[in-house]
Amino acid sequence: MNISSFNRSAELISPETESCGVNAALPVSGSSLNGHLDLRCECRADGGPVISHQSFRAPIHLSKSHIDQGRLVLSIVNPTAGFFDGDHLEANIHVAPRANLVLSTPSASRVYRTRSGGPAVNYQNFHIEEKASLEWIPEPFIPHAGARYVQRTKIVLHPAAGLLFFDWIAPGRVAMGEIFAYQHLRWELDLFLGETLVARERHDLRPADDSLEALRAKFPAAHYLSVYAAGVMAENWPDKALDALSSGDVYLGHGPLTGGVYVIRALCRDSLAARKLIETLRPLLYNAANLKPPGLGRIFC
Repeated sequence: MNISSFNRSAELISPETESCGVNAALPVSGSSLNGHLDLRCECRADGGPVISHQSFRAPIHLSKSHIDQGRLVLSIVNPTAGFFDGDHLEANIHVAPRANLVLSTPSASRVYRTRSGGPAVNYQNFHIEEKASLEWIPEPFIPHAGARYVQRTKIVLHPAAGLLFFDWIAPGRVAMGEIFAYQHLRWELDLFLGETLVARERHDLRPADDSLEALRAKFPAAHYLSVYAAGVMAENWPDKALDALSSGDVYLGHGPLTGGVYVIRALCRDSLAARKLIETLRPLLYNAANLKPPGLGRIFC
């Protein structure tokens, strides 16, 4: 990250309070960023989606949006090199009734070696209303050696809304020999259908203990993919086509949750296998819904 590019505030979530979810403002080095993203997508009278409100602060920037296949497509950009310890980001994404929004990132997200012993923190809140839809398809998350990072995601989905939500966690900078070399990765997700909690993920990964055994059991440098689908994206679930995606390079499972929500989990041998799987999964799920996938405005579309 080019620290000189920004005036950075000095806040972090301390290791002592991190596990209980308490925000503690502690001085670190004067080089941390306290950023936010507030975004609301609504539906115009003519049926087209539009961003009705946006507010953001580094390390977040929004690209110019475009509309494809009736969906507003927007890239969330980090103009710095990535996250450092002490960085704190909170994103609140709201998709209003009948609006259709696709969010992606143009490049991988990275978190760097901790200098203070504390983590970088990222809170993500998504609210999708009736007959609205959201696709979230970021590039991979790459934790560097010695990094500490906490991500907490909350999705509140109306029972009549659509969702396609991808997550991709890399084992590290494999080409540099950094395979599961980070200090601590805390990855949380809660998915609500209305007021009902239908999915809860808690990944507390520390290479120093046995928490990575499940990831390493199939592939030594496994990439982890997770996909949630709901509404129109899950009404015609392509069971057989998904079963056929398992191979010597991909270990994939899928199944239904409460209220018509479906989940896919996959371990991939390497980044090439993970990339190929996503490039197969995305059009497969759109085609099963009798829809065309909107272009993302980047090489992988």
